[in-house]
Amino acid sequence: MMITENCATGTLEPYVPSADKPWNKARVQHLFRRMGHGIAPEDIEGALQQDPETLVDSLIDEALNLPLPDEPEWANWSTADYDDFNTQRFEQVIGWLTEWLNGMLQFGFREKLALFWHNHFVTSFNSYQCPSYMYQYTTLLRQHALGNFKDFTVEMGKTPAMLLYLNGVQNTRFESNENYARELFELFTLGLDNGYTQDDIAEASRALTGWNGLNGPPYCTPINFVPFFFDNTEKTVFGQTGNWSYDDLHDILFEQRPDEIAQHICTKIYRTFVHPEVDEGIVAGLAQTFKDHNFELAPVFRQLFKSEHFFDEYVIGTIIKSPVELFLNIIRESRVPIDGEVLQIIGYLANDLGQQILSPVDVKGWPGNRDWIDTNTMTERWLSLDFIVGRYYFDYKPELVQLAKDLSGNSIDPYEVTASIIDHFISGGLSNPEAYDRATTVFKWEVPQNYFDAGEWNLDWDTADEQIAILLRHLFRLPEFQLA
Repeated sequence: MMITENCATGTLEPYVPSADKPWNKARVQHLFRRMGHGIAPEDIEGALQQDPETLVDSLIDEALNLPLPDEPEWANWSTADYDDFNTQRFEQVIGWLTEWLNGMLQFGFREKLALFWHNHFVTSFNSYQCPSYMYQYTTLLRQHALGNFKDFTVEMGKTPAMLLYLNGVQNTRFESNENYARELFELFTLGLDNGYTQDDIAEASRALTGWNGLNGPPYCTPINFVPFFFDNTEKTVFGQTGNWSYDDLHDILFEQRPDEIAQHICTKIYRTFVHPEVDEGIVAGLAQTFKDHNFELAPVFRQLFKSEHFFDEYVIGTIIKSPVELFLNIIRESRVPIDGEVLQIIGYLANDLGQQILSPVDVKGWPGNRDWIDTNTMTERWLSLDFIVGRYYFDYKPELVQLAKDLSGNSIDPYEVTASIIDHFISGGLSNPEAYDRATTVFKWEVPQNYFDAGEWNLDWDTADEQIAILLRHLFRLPEFQLA
């Protein structure tokens, strides 16, 4: 399961289907798993009828044109608007997280990007505590998910969630705080030790002063720029000297370090959406596109997802699923009904597996890939997936049977039914016939062999739903299932 080598040979030229690289179900599922959280079985044929370039454009255009979620009643509440701050705040956060998880299922790419940027421009609800700040922060993630990265960076540094998380409100002309300046360079734009010095950090922090308008009580109010706290003197950043302001600093950053920014961001995009082992040549091409389009993100994603490199067979099934991906992919691809209660359960399960949305582990975010799995978390994954299967078995028996019928063409051959379910849920299927044979044995369960031999067994048998649940429990424990 541990992918250590990137053997993909494709370039950034557009993918053109051919006899040896067909446009098939496996590549459609690959695209939707990377750009979202899978594709419902009934939508696969429609995707196959489109050429890959057109399909990618439609998915990106949909994300660009998708309206923002409706503003909640509490979007601008301060503590003065609450009757019971702690109780109501908890309900608002859980409700907003549930809506986000539902959005990830319904709206695919835009919401997956919002989560990606949440793990880039990290903040933690534990640091800012205000639902109104949470709303403003998550709205920013959506608004700029495919927009201009420079504008995104400028706005992110002024949002209350970030000002509190990285101590921007404590950064004044009287006493500077370098936390945000350091992470602006190290994590958000340039990358670790990539084109900046400690002096640049210190000087940049002075340009970032003034965002200290944190008043109260009441709290959870807007945080404004206060000229009195701004360091109104000369600063030298990247060799440029002047009385630089917040906006000036960002202009200098993107003018003086475009190569470093493009390389850092495109490397992160590649690791998240393509392969954990970076192809430097592909990243260089994406970085050039990023710079050529003045740091617009959409052209980079269009080039990447249309490329023969992205659709290379050695890219498919190479990234370990995050907990959120693990659960949402199952729901999306099994097309079972979903409600708020199930989504809340998924949120709790993901939290138990180390992915607490709105509170990543630290300012670097969730490391991802191999870090999702160790001896303890693998066992927890199995137990969580067992819970999901149990929920399906008791609540969605007809849906599971219908899924098996649709995937297998209502076959009466247990091997065909087993293989169709495996190939639907696992990128690239299993590596050898013996693995399919073992899974078929699991699927047969306690049904006597003579019923299969005589062709009497079928998916309408009373045992079929339990057979499917047992197969899913087996399938979800396989190493291959952990990959997308």
